Amino acid sequence: MHDHSWRMDMELRRLRYFIAVAEELNFHRAAEVLRVAQPAVSQQVRKLEIELGVDLLRRNRQSVTLTAAGVTFLDEARRTLRQAEAAARAARQASEGSHGRLHIGYPPGPLPMRLAETVIRFAARFPFVEVVPEAVPARQAVGDVSAGRLDVAVVGLPVLAPSLTISPLSDERVVAAVPHRHPLSGRRELDLRQLAETPLIVLPRADNPAFHDSVLAACRSAGVAPTIVEAVESGVDHAMLLVAAGLGVAVLPEAATRYGAPAVSFLPVTNPQLAAQTGLIARSDDPNPTLGGFLRLAADRPSNLRMVEPRAG
Repeated sequence: MHDHSWRMDMELRRLRYFIAVAEELNFHRAAEVLRVAQPAVSQQVRKLEIELGVDLLRRNRQSVTLTAAGVTFLDEARRTLRQAEAAARAARQASEGSHGRLHIGYPPGPLPMRLAETVIRFAARFPFVEVVPEAVPARQAVGDVSAGRLDVAVVGLPVLAPSLTISPLSDERVVAAVPHRHPLSGRRELDLRQLAETPLIVLPRADNPAFHDSVLAACRSAGVAPTIVEAVESGVDHAMLLVAAGLGVAVLPEAATRYGAPAVSFLPVTNPQLAAQTGLIARSDDPNPTLGGFLRLAADRPSNLRMVEPRAG
């Protein structure tokens, strides 16, 4: 590998020397422009001609001129040098993480507020990195990150991913979406014990098993066993339509308050106190240099970031 790099550097150097001589039509002035000794310029240009098997220059004591082959080769040499410099620049930028692509997986349910905020800040800091988001259920996300198809993914915590690094992302409150005509709609907050006679709407377990299981465990802790209505489709919109249709009360992460539905209110769940915890999973040996920048921004919470208060629909 080292020998290959050395040969490439030598070939590019010979192109630079030839271009300088062709532009100056004088070996002495070309050497001054290149800031090297004149014999080195003469030697490398001659070796280039030998390798090509053609004379590129006519030399005499009074002048240096380009041959027909030299005129044609000059254009190609300039193009090759520009391409090599562009490739080197792109490689440096990619290695620094300022250019490239970042594949991000996120749960199909309500988008964590912290993820959206981190992506916005990342796009501003790294404008030449293409962010490729994809909705991926939690179990698939673990496999996709492990296989390298995704660089990073958001999952509910806790998650079983022994081969991956896990970084906390957000810790959101939990809210209940209540239809206005429901007896609980006029309250300021919701105690899960009040759901004994009310069907409980939850998002598909596959989307976020950790959150799904924590809600059901909280109901058991509160001593209630409501009828569970599991949404058949991913996404908050479907669950909100079920709520609006009067089929029950949905318990959701606070990020769901961004989704509106007619005649639906959001109430904080206070007993037991629940939290929707999310984290970022990534491979510790991921070669994508942009990943480190994203993880650092996710860990650096701005002081002016405010959580959205639950609101009425």
